[in-house]
Amino acid sequence: MAERKPIESWLTDMDGVLMHEGIPVPGADAFIKRLRESGKPFLVLTNNSIYTPRDLHARLNRIGLDVPWESIWTSALATAQFLDDQRPGGTAYCIGEAGLTTALHDIGYVLTDHAPDYVVLGETRTYSFEALTKAIRLINDGARFIATNPDETGPSAEGALPATGSVAALITKATGVEPYFVGKPNPLMMRAGLNAIGAHSETSAMIGDRMDTDVLAGLEAGMETFLVLTGLTRPEEIERHPFRPSRVVDSIADLVDLV
Repeated sequence: MAERKPIESWLTDMDGVLMHEGIPVPGADAFIKRLRESGKPFLVLTNNSIYTPRDLHARLNRIGLDVPWESIWTSALATAQFLDDQRPGGTAYCIGEAGLTTALHDIGYVLTDHAPDYVVLGETRTYSFEALTKAIRLINDGARFIATNPDETGPSAEGALPATGSVAALITKATGVEPYFVGKPNPLMMRAGLNAIGAHSETSAMIGDRMDTDVLAGLEAGMETFLVLTGLTRPEEIERHPFRPSRVVDSIADLVDLV
C-alpha cells in the first residue's frame, strides 16, 4: 500500500470525539489548542443541523473548547451549499431549527409552503404532525426531497432520540420518495468542508467515533481516518464492517502529538 503524505489539515467530528453528553473528552482541549497553534486548517463537523456555527462556538466555549465559529461545519451548511449549487435562489419548505433556516436564508432561499422547489428535512426536538403532513403533501405534489443527514437516532441524557433519518423514513413510507441525504457519510459534506478550508483529501485526516458515518465518509473522500473509542463504537463492532479506519485510538488525546 502506498505511503500516505503527512497530514496538513484535520477534520473532526464533535459529539463522541471532542465532547460526550455535554462534557469535554479528556485531551480535547489540548488537541484544539495544538491545532490552533500549528496554524493547520481544521474543521469541527457535526451532522446535527439544529445549531448555527455561532451557537456551537458558544456551547463549546462554555465547556472549555475554544473553536472559532468559522471552523465549524454542519450538515445544515453543507445542505445549503448543495442547494445553492443546484438551484440558486430557490424555494424550500423547511422542517428544522435555526441552524438550518439560517443557512437557507443566508444563501437567499425563500422559505414557503406554496409549491416549493424542495422539502428540506433537518433535526428538531419538536417534529409536528401538521408539518410532516404538509411535507408529505408537497412531495406528492412534486417537491424534491432533501434531508440534512441519515442519522436515525441522536444521543440525550435520557436515552436515544429519533433523528432526521427516522423521520425521513416516515415521509418516504408515506410518499414512496427517498430523500437525498447531504450529511455524513455522503463524501459531498467532507469535500465541501475541505474546499472551504483550502485542503486536499490526500493530506487530510478525519477523526470520528462512528464507523458508519465518520470513518466511511472520510474513507470515501480519500482521507486518512482515525476512529476514537470515546463515542458510539465499541471495539468488538469494528470488525463487523467491510472497511477499516486507518487507525483506532482510545481517544483524541492520543492524536495530539500527530498535529
